[in-house]
Amino acid sequence: MLARLCRSLFALGLLAGLSLSPARAADDFVPDPKLLEAARKEGEVLYYTTLIVEQIVRPLARAFQSRVPGVQVKWVRADGTGLVVKMTNEARASRVQADVWSMVDGAQAVLQGGFTDAFEVPRAKDLPATLVDRNHHWVATNLGVRSAAFNTQLVPKEHAPRGYQDLLDPRWKGKIVWNPKSMTGAWGFISTVIKGMGEEQGMAYLRALAKQDIVPLPIAIRAVLDRVIGGEYAIGLEMNNTHAAISAAQGAPVHWVPLNPVSETIQAAGITKGAPHPNAARLFIDFMVSRTGQEIFRDNDYLPMHPDINAKIPELRPEQGGYRAVMYRPEDIDSDTARWAKIYEDLFR
Repeated sequence: MLARLCRSLFALGLLAGLSLSPARAADDFVPDPKLLEAARKEGEVLYYTTLIVEQIVRPLARAFQSRVPGVQVKWVRADGTGLVVKMTNEARASRVQADVWSMVDGAQAVLQGGFTDAFEVPRAKDLPATLVDRNHHWVATNLGVRSAAFNTQLVPKEHAPRGYQDLLDPRWKGKIVWNPKSMTGAWGFISTVIKGMGEEQGMAYLRALAKQDIVPLPIAIRAVLDRVIGGEYAIGLEMNNTHAAISAAQGAPVHWVPLNPVSETIQAAGITKGAPHPNAARLFIDFMVSRTGQEIFRDNDYLPMHPDINAKIPELRPEQGGYRAVMYRPEDIDSDTARWAKIYEDLFR
């Protein structure tokens, strides 16, 4: 059902894209004149991010540059660990390069390392407290919701998992896969199970799940999902629901299911301490969190964080899909990571 809905909405989205010129009627991004002038003098902004370049970074850059001519967006894309190492080395060498950073894994390391500056942007002031750092060092740009996805050609409808207990079915032994060392993989799954079920019940469940010989695949979760779609594995855990929805809309044999609760993370963005182009950085972040910027996230199949901007497929939001979520802010991601990693090593290695 979700796959059919995705295909229909995907087609409608294509038709809408063909029938409309770039939407400016509802464009709420009108830059502060003084900030705009200062940003144009700087001429560019360098963006360090874990977001997918073709899917969202290029569309954001194009849209921003069309509204702010004279400020070029450049970017470096890597995983969270890679970006943290790069920012750390650059700070120690007093050769700061990044103006804006955004990530899930690693955000707290950047914050605790003192690599960020406090900032304020107009369009962050009215956001819910869960989406904005009280110390003004980060703001959410989009959300990620993860749970299980399965290959519909390998998993008969009558055996499709609907809850955590279904993963314990002996038929799935050796046929489940996840990223072993990430909060967007095994660590996040372990955390959500314990937070959702409680300590005693959660640990008992994880001990039972360990007997299923889950396959560790240390690659990006999008790449893990591709292996599930390709038929190498029947079920992927901590799969991003928007990734599955995009593939299902294009005809791939995949279905995402919220095991309840699901994991929900914040993609946090901030300004680097000592940024070479701090005004352009503030302007770019202000654009990303504006309604206009959030619509670009939505239109490119990301979950917008802004409460006023619906997801392209509303059911992908927990509050609209009727399932619970365990939300992780940046400080939550890394605070207990060592514990989740140890549980993984103790039970699943």
